[in-house]
Amino acid sequence: QSSLLESSAVYGEAPYKAVLTHGFVVDKDGRKMSKSLGNVIAPQEVINALGADILRLWVAATDYKAEMSLSQEILQRTSDSYRRIRNTARYLLGNLDGFSSANALSYADCLQLDQWAIRRVKRLQSEIESDYKAYQFHHVYQKLHQFCVVEMGGFYLDVIKDRLYTMPVASDGRRSAQTALHHILEVMVRLITPILSFTAEEIWEHMTDREEASVLFATRYEALDTVPTTDEDDSFWQSMLELRESVARHVESLRNEGQIGAALDAQVKLYAGGAFQHALQAMGDELKFVFITSAASVHDLSQADDDVQETTLPDVKVSVVASTDEKCIRCWHRQPEIGQNLEHPNLCGRCIDNVAGDGEQRQVL
Repeated sequence: QSSLLESSAVYGEAPYKAVLTHGFVVDKDGRKMSKSLGNVIAPQEVINALGADILRLWVAATDYKAEMSLSQEILQRTSDSYRRIRNTARYLLGNLDGFSSANALSYADCLQLDQWAIRRVKRLQSEIESDYKAYQFHHVYQKLHQFCVVEMGGFYLDVIKDRLYTMPVASDGRRSAQTALHHILEVMVRLITPILSFTAEEIWEHMTDREEASVLFATRYEALDTVPTTDEDDSFWQSMLELRESVARHVESLRNEGQIGAALDAQVKLYAGGAFQHALQAMGDELKFVFITSAASVHDLSQADDDVQETTLPDVKVSVVASTDEKCIRCWHRQPEIGQNLEHPNLCGRCIDNVAGDGEQRQVL
């Protein structure tokens, strides 16, 4: 402390650029931790039990401007959040096996959904960089958690499983998804490094395009700087996320009634109007993959009858019914052409293309 004061006196300025102070660390009842009360949770105990990154994540997730509550329950919730982030990274790494930046497609050649994912992670990168500069670490945590749980785990990664698992390894449809995963991982590993340093290093060791020996030496990921930001497209996909939740609720109702066993046993009819109807129609067959159903079609809102159900979106209604088609043993989609090919009687048309032909063609908008 004396050396700091001396430095300030000699040079006429503070010997630091910024100072952060935080509130007291308190227990679950809001009491200051102290040995006399016996409510102290020692950092080393947390590190030994859960790992250093859990302790670091708790610090980042807590608004340091107020009192910082700590308890075993809070640490357990933090541990659960950590696993969500870690499991997202594991999924990305697992599906990028054998893939490198040399295999990546250009942004313009990627499927519309993958373009959305690339734009979304670019925006996340920009927002979190700003949060770091403003020392808003709890916002960093909140945005990363939201991204991994809702937009990735609850939507994007679920939708692209079909492409990753059923299309030929070198097909453009699969490479489009892997291109997005590649960009997402490159951004994510850098964003978590200041907080989840040990986890980031572990991820970095398994990445194929490392230019630095350690993630701590990695510079900002600049490959997305030329990716356009299109608010209109992002607004459409935000509506799609909401619509997907409405469709999923109706699918779940059919499942609870015993009419279907899984979402791929269902087919969806959407009734919409205006520009949103045209945007849905432009998606073509890609629409059924977004809903993870075996069929999805778009109709004019005026054709909706009394049996059609409401959604949370205005001027959009939905009808979900069980499919009567046979089930493909490879992709599990129910399609009318199953059984028509004598050489592959149990496969749908696109699976036949994928295993015995040139591979299915996916629509790039």
